[in-house]
Amino acid sequence: MFLHKQCNLSFRRTISHAAASKLFADAKSAEFIAAAGSAASIPALHGLPEIIVTGRANVGKSSLLNAVIGRTHLLNTSKKPGRTQTLNFFRVGSEPGSLVLVDAPGYGSRGRPEWGALFDHYVQNRTQLKRVYILFNAKHGLTEVDRMMLQSLDEQIQSANGKFTLQAILTKVDTLDSDAVSLVKRTQKEIFETAPTCLPALLTSATRRPPFGIDEVRRNMAEACGLR
Repeated sequence: MFLHKQCNLSFRRTISHAAASKLFADAKSAEFIAAAGSAASIPALHGLPEIIVTGRANVGKSSLLNAVIGRTHLLNTSKKPGRTQTLNFFRVGSEPGSLVLVDAPGYGSRGRPEWGALFDHYVQNRTQLKRVYILFNAKHGLTEVDRMMLQSLDEQIQSANGKFTLQAILTKVDTLDSDAVSLVKRTQKEIFETAPTCLPALLTSATRRPPFGIDEVRRNMAEACGLR
């Protein structure tokens, strides 16, 4: 029985890796398709599965997503927190596309209440939403506002009866020192204690050359959207 389960897991991973390779093979085909600053302006875009990515301002969200998509400047990056102020929709995959990636405004001290309300409206009402990705700076661990966001998402997932899932990603792991393993384990434990529905964090570094963990994020996104 154990061997059978292991074979099935290996088979699923092989499929998702193949799907991810195909999905992100043509980086030039990815494109920005819409921005929404209010609930009324969220585009319909019926058909394609969607994922949304959030995180505290300046967590490295745009850098990570550019690396995942395979582009350098598709998403604007800035050292100044709060640059993303709308829900930004990007089609990924050659026409007609395979999924839609939604970049959300950062939360925290630089965030605004209306951005949070827009994000919550999208998450609670978007039928094609498959997974919410929440990013944390690996070096800083969880802040109080991170815990509040995790708790909110955990509650929304439970009330949605599993219509979408929650996945954590740790960014900037290349900045960790010799105590990296214990810090990551502590952060993983805190994430689970705060939001039991959250899937174990993926470890990434978008600025490292070559980038670290990007292929695993791609595989994870393909799997979340049911792409084969």
